[in-house]
Amino acid sequence: MRAPRSILITGASSGLGAALAETYAAPGKTLFLGGQDTARLEAVARIATAKGAEVHTETVDVTKRTHMEIWIDSANGIVPLDLVIANAGISAGTGDGGPEPADQVRRVYAVNVDGVMNTVLPALPLMQKRGKGQIGIVSSMAGFRGFPGAPAYCGSKAAVKVFGEGLRPTAARHGAEVSVICPGYVRSPMTAVNNFPMPFLMEADDAAEKIRRGLERNKARIAFPWPMYATVQLLQIIPPSWIDGLMARLPTKSS
Repeated sequence: MRAPRSILITGASSGLGAALAETYAAPGKTLFLGGQDTARLEAVARIATAKGAEVHTETVDVTKRTHMEIWIDSANGIVPLDLVIANAGISAGTGDGGPEPADQVRRVYAVNVDGVMNTVLPALPLMQKRGKGQIGIVSSMAGFRGFPGAPAYCGSKAAVKVFGEGLRPTAARHGAEVSVICPGYVRSPMTAVNNFPMPFLMEADDAAEKIRRGLERNKARIAFPWPMYATVQLLQIIPPSWIDGLMARLPTKSS
């Protein structure tokens, strides 16, 4: 959607979410920013306000379905939502290379999958009723192929990627746009704990600008940087049995 005036962003207290908030902040814009860290969320809000935007913040856990429904409905009542970006997510890995703890797997899915559903499912009917609006679902390059260092994270991002791709044509019948966002490594608190090389690591503000431009063009898939995108697409083509040995030697992500 070109020039959205009312934007709701989850996970806006740091990293890519904060960068998106700052990217969209401008006179005439209304931002609804959600996150779990109240102090950091307010800091982002101050920056966005200084850039001329009207900002509303909500300390919210995306896994809490009822709270999310109330927040999104309330925000839409203030200014009808043009753009909702389901960005909130967490990452975890296998640590020493062993199986992920069951509680960790369920927590990753609760935030990365249920959190997206708790954002998209209340927002989309509001847009379809008006016959306009846009949803941006933040997946990841990790959603193209399961990597042994972070299987739950990869699986959760694959789930929302395919969900968004399937949702796009049906949403369009009622005037709503859906884009799936698949970044590579973006500098943030999430990636700061990684103790392995991160090729093509991007600054959060550069990633946010790429996302903004992609959403303006209503791109079905906003994937970047292109060398990593090409690599993960190639990995999808190669039979798993051919690269199992290589996958097993990849570094693991800390739990």
